[in-house]
Amino acid sequence: MLAEFDVTEATREEAIVRSTQSQWYLIHTKPRQERRALENLEQQGYTCFLPLYLSEKLVKGRPLFAEEPLFPRYLFIYLATGLDAKSWAPIRSTNGVSSLVRFGDSPARVDDGIIDLIKHHELKIKLAPERLFNAGDRLQVVDGPFAGMGVVFEMRDGENRAMVLIDLLGKLTRLTLRPGDLRKELV
Repeated sequence: MLAEFDVTEATREEAIVRSTQSQWYLIHTKPRQERRALENLEQQGYTCFLPLYLSEKLVKGRPLFAEEPLFPRYLFIYLATGLDAKSWAPIRSTNGVSSLVRFGDSPARVDDGIIDLIKHHELKIKLAPERLFNAGDRLQVVDGPFAGMGVVFEMRDGENRAMVLIDLLGKLTRLTLRPGDLRKELV
């Protein structure tokens, strides 16, 4: 009789574990509303993950670093399945959310290992932010007396200046310009 009780108890425990298993899924957000969706989902008690990276942008002609989504219009959500799981229904009507990504009729599951890999990669790329211009980049001057000329980016000279090399009369000459006056050349 005791052996039967142990088997029944183990079966109940397995059923409880299966009824509350959690998995990462993928959310498709509205354009440029990843943070809004993240904030609203977290306020409703959902666990979410929005991978970000640092990117250098020109804001009013000055280079500034900004956090950008690693996967624009997507974020990950950790959802439980089974009888005791929180309802998924509010996700659809959450501000910033477009939909839960699906493959056919099934929500797109994301393996825990992939999430761990993305989190590890996110830490590495935050330590080495993406620069607007790197040494050796071919750029074009878009404003000022040298507008339309091609230059090669050499390095930054202070916060708001860039040192470039320009071919003037067959000789490479160092020139200091504002980063806002430069654009990457189209290849």
